[in-house]
Amino acid sequence: MPYLSELQSAFVVVALFCGIALIIHATADPDRTLHRSLIFAICAALALRYIYWRATETLAPLGWNIDAFASWSFLVIEAAAMAGSMSSFLMLSRTKHRAAEVQEHWHWWHKPEYGPTFDPTVAILIATYNEELDVLERTIIGAQSLRYPHKTVYILDDGKRDWLRDYCAENHVEYVRRPDNKGAKAGNINYALGLLAKQDRPPDFMAVLDADFVPHQGFLQQSLALFHDPKVGLVQTPQHFFNADPIQHNLGLSRSYPDEQRFFFDFVQPARDAWGIAFCCGTSSVMRFAAVAEIGGFPTESVTEDFMLTLVLQEHGWKTAYLNEALTEGLAPEGLKEYVTQRARWCLGLMQIARSDYGPLGYNNLRLRDRWSVLDSVMFWLTTFSFRLAAIYYPLLYWYFNIIVVDASVVEVLQFFAPFYIWSFMATTIVSRGTLVPILQDVTQLIGAIPITRAAFTGLIQPHGHGFKVTAKGGDRSKVVVQWALMRPFLIGFFLTIVGLLIGIVFDRFAFYDAGTGKSVILFWTIYNLVVLFMTAMACIELPRRERHIADIPERAVFTVNGTPYTVWLMSLTRDTARLRGHDFAKGDTGTINIRGVGEVPAFVVNSAAEGVRIDVMPDDEQLRQMTVRFYTEGGAPGVTTVRASALFRDIARRLSFNSNRH
Repeated sequence: MPYLSELQSAFVVVALFCGIALIIHATADPDRTLHRSLIFAICAALALRYIYWRATETLAPLGWNIDAFASWSFLVIEAAAMAGSMSSFLMLSRTKHRAAEVQEHWHWWHKPEYGPTFDPTVAILIATYNEELDVLERTIIGAQSLRYPHKTVYILDDGKRDWLRDYCAENHVEYVRRPDNKGAKAGNINYALGLLAKQDRPPDFMAVLDADFVPHQGFLQQSLALFHDPKVGLVQTPQHFFNADPIQHNLGLSRSYPDEQRFFFDFVQPARDAWGIAFCCGTSSVMRFAAVAEIGGFPTESVTEDFMLTLVLQEHGWKTAYLNEALTEGLAPEGLKEYVTQRARWCLGLMQIARSDYGPLGYNNLRLRDRWSVLDSVMFWLTTFSFRLAAIYYPLLYWYFNIIVVDASVVEVLQFFAPFYIWSFMATTIVSRGTLVPILQDVTQLIGAIPITRAAFTGLIQPHGHGFKVTAKGGDRSKVVVQWALMRPFLIGFFLTIVGLLIGIVFDRFAFYDAGTGKSVILFWTIYNLVVLFMTAMACIELPRRERHIADIPERAVFTVNGTPYTVWLMSLTRDTARLRGHDFAKGDTGTINIRGVGEVPAFVVNSAAEGVRIDVMPDDEQLRQMTVRFYTEGGAPGVTTVRASALFRDIARRLSFNSNRH
């Protein structure tokens, strides 16, 4: 009876915290520094309270035995992850928006108060290695369509492809090919910078775009506005994606759950900008040519040369500004292996920076906050993913060996962990406007945790001698592919967890009772892990990507067949196909589809189905260019930018149903 009373009291405290959190969520202004600071200060206090309790009340006695090692090692991993969270709480306590600054200083180069008026020239550098023509063509057309007259587009081809040289000549694009590939992407850009520096008039600014990133028409004018400050050396804009990343796609959430990078670009970078430590992310950035020339070009000591570029610029007195507006959109990695490889490369690059002269303890002229910036990133890569792995596999020690990693009762967990979890979830929900979903966030971290953790420790121990791994784009995505190598650790973990639970139920000698009321905690922890492991394994089944849609949002169009116009809904438009709804047409019907902003495009009906008819479209080169300009370079952010809760559960149910139907 006393325990029930304690449990009831604990639930009352949890309910109280939930109520307060709901009130704060409804009334707090995420753009006010005071509100954010108070919310995250409470987060930090609850985090310290939780860790103190963990360190003083939940550990096995120190000794030379496996129980002590398991219990204390898990605390060390958890405490390291919590230290990273504390740094994030401080980082997120501020935010900055620059839209008003852009409007105030629009076309500053034509205003006498800033000095002699002039027309700044911009070199647009598009580094490429092995991308296909349809990927590059989008980017080139987008760059040429920028609403800024004084620009020159350069293709920097490390693939040394003659067909690309010829394409550039036909489309009035400058083509650059260097004699070797030394320094990978950074070396490629540096070679072009050397050529530009030798011109009679080098460009005033340079923009960097990845080969698969299409700029919106206002990209240059918006970004250049922030260079009114003569100390700004670089302006970074967010990366948006017109296709679903592998986790979105494989879990069927591309219409209800945002891509994995939205939290970073939409909320972390603005917070960093408020502290003056936003950093370059490579593509979608604009730089002052004189600033980059002053530091000798892009650094090549790290495979994340963009982050290091920010540090070198800062050491020389140049600032980085972040403009949080959707001004480019690109192609996210379509395959899971490419996705994980990209993240592991980012992790490795940060560890190389940490071990370089620009690390937190390096001999340099960086500010204290710049050192914190590097340390925060290193802590994220080093602790977040290793803790996620530990949280999955440490509970197995109880089911198989009766090793209690966290010796705590339900009441204690409700008293110490629940308030911290509820408050921190509320805080991140406020600042991210509901972008993060707990289980899906765990899946995102777990799916690449092993190679990322390996890269983190490899980079710290042996920072040199690692080649630059290009993220492959394009290729055949028309079949279901099971990534067994990535899935295997999660299947093993799922199987071992299920077996551990079952033998505890079936065999009394495996049903350990000495954990007391803490067994309920381990049971809940285990069941939660089963859900995360199942979802992660499911994300390793790559679903077909049969089309790359130019436009997914339905719009009105006119399909003319045999001289008769029919008003239809145009959907799922790609370079050469589309779907129509609104009328039944016969297979083989030929005519033209009038697409707004493009004109009459020849088309014919390929097949008819319940959801509408499928047509092949045959735009000429100019029409294809107009389609690219309209659907890629105009409008706001593509895809999903916030969680659509009602659709999320429906999409997950549909994905589970797809798995059931396959079997």
